[in-house]
Amino acid sequence: MHTKEPLGFIGLGSMGEPIAANLLEAGYQVRIYNRTPSKAAALVDKGAILEANPENVAQAGGIVLTMLADDHAVEEICNRSPSFVEKLGPKGVHISVSTIAPTTARRLAQQHHSWQVDYVAAPVFGRPAAAAAKRLWVCQSGSAHARQRVRPVLEAIGQGIFEFGEEVGAANVVKLCGNFLIASAMEALGETLTLAEKNGLDPREVADLFGKTLFSCPVYQGYGKQIAEKRFEPAGFRLALGLKDINLALETAAASATPMPLASLLHDHFLAEVAKGRGNKDWSALALGIAENAGLK
Repeated sequence: MHTKEPLGFIGLGSMGEPIAANLLEAGYQVRIYNRTPSKAAALVDKGAILEANPENVAQAGGIVLTMLADDHAVEEICNRSPSFVEKLGPKGVHISVSTIAPTTARRLAQQHHSWQVDYVAAPVFGRPAAAAAKRLWVCQSGSAHARQRVRPVLEAIGQGIFEFGEEVGAANVVKLCGNFLIASAMEALGETLTLAEKNGLDPREVADLFGKTLFSCPVYQGYGKQIAEKRFEPAGFRLALGLKDINLALETAAASATPMPLASLLHDHFLAEVAKGRGNKDWSALALGIAENAGLK
């Protein structure tokens, strides 16, 4: 018997599926929707209720989470007629776990207000393996009462929650800052390991050294090993989505008159790799172009 309030969940990609699975494990009743229903089979086996339409995951005054690829997908699902937002109605809460622009979050929050629904931005840091292990880091912004209400839900999917106040786009700014830092680290790793390899060193040994000493942290350890081994499939986070996030960071920077020359460089490098047909590889495949420019195969 479920003792916690029921949830709706939309978007069962590489991140959404393990997040929804953890909510089920935590004792929530979860109604799910995915554009490709077959991807929901494992969750149905665990007790989830599969709905044929996204609006049906919502219950009046309840909570719905969305984990979708980009701004367009989130806005499209919210603006359907009828929509799950409309069905949530007064006292309902929409938790958006997606990485989107802060301007999109603010626009959605304003639209939700007309249905008396609270919008909470809750983007996460972590790859699919971290999501499965409940090791995500969650950033949260939105109205205080809504954040307090959904906190137990977010505690069920992550290892820690960082609060960024009532300005609903704030958590999305933090998420874009974080993804920019990760991309910058991958650029530095790509250049470093290419330099090492061009000078006769085994890049795996060099990555191991730095990951255990000067840069002993998950980003340098994980991506350093991945880049050194030239292991870019399967993608934990697609390169095309990395380009999307760098574009969002640059748009946010332009709107606040913030020069970001390194982000501009990253944009060009991601764009070049997408143009070469590598958009579905892991975003650490950014390093492939660096190696090629140095004459490595």
